[in-house]
Amino acid sequence: MKTRLIDVREYPEFAAGYIDGAEHVPLGSIAASSGAWDRSAPLVIVCRSGRRAEQARQQLAGVGFGDVTILEGGVERWAAQGKPLLTIERRPWSMERQVRVAAGSLILLSMTLALTLSRYFLLGTAFVGAGLVFAGVSDLCMMATVLGAMPWNRRTGRCA
Repeated sequence: MKTRLIDVREYPEFAAGYIDGAEHVPLGSIAASSGAWDRSAPLVIVCRSGRRAEQARQQLAGVGFGDVTILEGGVERWAAQGKPLLTIERRPWSMERQVRVAAGSLILLSMTLALTLSRYFLLGTAFVGAGLVFAGVSDLCMMATVLGAMPWNRRTGRCA
């Protein structure tokens, strides 16, 4: 039985460098996607460093997959060992870069509106700042979740 290599990173990360033969199945869609998979087939889960792969492994084990392992160290370790990564030519910016641009733009917009129309627009600046603090403390970024759903962050065609 052939081992399947499942990459659970988001599309911008995957497009920037993935292991040949890896199937792109973002962590958020692993439960839905795995419904049609053979539960007895061996799976190797990969992400950037291993954290999301462990979450995927737990989800898959919870629905009856028995032979699920994690590629230790993820894509970072793979690349550090000099092993090749494939890239997708037209890839979006990294999610971190997109969040920085979006947050900065929202802050500039709310500050401009506060200076020209009403001081109440300062609440927008406070809202973005609070969201960034929450993201830093909890490691959950709502802005990245919203940006991840944008059309430019979705795979077009088949990449793996």
